[in-house]
Amino acid sequence: MTRRGIVHTALRHEQPRYVPWHFNFTVEAQHLLQKHYGPGDLDEQIGNHILWLGSPVGVFTDIGNNHVRDHFGVIWDRSIDKDIGIVSHAPITEPTLSAYRFPDPLAGVFFDSIPAQIAASPDRFRVFAVGFSLYERAWTLRGMENLMVDFLENPTFAHQFLDAICDYNIAHLRRALQFDIDAVEFGDDWGQQVGLQMGKACWMEFIQPRLKRMCAQVKSAGKFVMIHSCGDVDELFEELIAIGVDCFNPFQPEVMDVKKLMVDYRGRLSFFGGLSTQKTLPFGTPDQVRAQSRSLLSEGRSGGYIFSPAHAVEGDVPLANLLAAIDEARASANM
Repeated sequence: MTRRGIVHTALRHEQPRYVPWHFNFTVEAQHLLQKHYGPGDLDEQIGNHILWLGSPVGVFTDIGNNHVRDHFGVIWDRSIDKDIGIVSHAPITEPTLSAYRFPDPLAGVFFDSIPAQIAASPDRFRVFAVGFSLYERAWTLRGMENLMVDFLENPTFAHQFLDAICDYNIAHLRRALQFDIDAVEFGDDWGQQVGLQMGKACWMEFIQPRLKRMCAQVKSAGKFVMIHSCGDVDELFEELIAIGVDCFNPFQPEVMDVKKLMVDYRGRLSFFGGLSTQKTLPFGTPDQVRAQSRSLLSEGRSGGYIFSPAHAVEGDVPLANLLAAIDEARASANM
């Protein structure tokens, strides 16, 4: 069975031959591993199972002085965070869309390379990623404090704003779903270390209806829906299942009881992640990394799980710890 088939089996909550895995890395961690493995395709060198398509966090143009502009017009400062950055200018300064024009959702930069990518990695599970898909797109365009105020003081604008983002995404998805993909992942961080950033009532009013529309578009094409949201958001799992979400990422053990959730939601919601990137990977020993990896891989053998670090691995993770996790994943496929 191909890696693509292994992931399909896991997401159908059937028992795969082994637990599939995937590792994502920040710039620093990626350079560390590439230096270790030498020239070549890092995804293939570690056996990753997922082929990411589209542009998970957007398209950026370098404007100098460690700043970039994304395709929505947001300016990001990458002086410290080299991967995405920190918003330094949000273009929608007032609660109105009258002066703002959305970019082209059908721009070729998101789609033109997909056939070649699939041809180069035909046996990997194909996920079209829509990063900053709704709430995150809104606050980067408006500013987080402004958006939070809008939820309370300008709700009519907030609904119009999120509808416009959703409409953009629907047009984007219709094009993506014309390709031979397996899933769509919506990236949209709602959580913090304890609870939701906006509270559940606000999430239900402003986020859930648009997310439901987006999920319906994907499900109507017979594809899996994956959600990425950092933080303590397990209070939303029943709501996510109800609107058609198949798989949740990144599944942080620092804020969730990952073992209990894997059992509680078996057969209803798959999980992707679980290996600690806040504690074990950066600060543990290789043996501790191996032990946590083996525990997750063992729990995931019955299906409904993709083994992975709970976020893109940061540059503070020692090489020995990275290799320990990768080795455990690869070894589990040969058991």
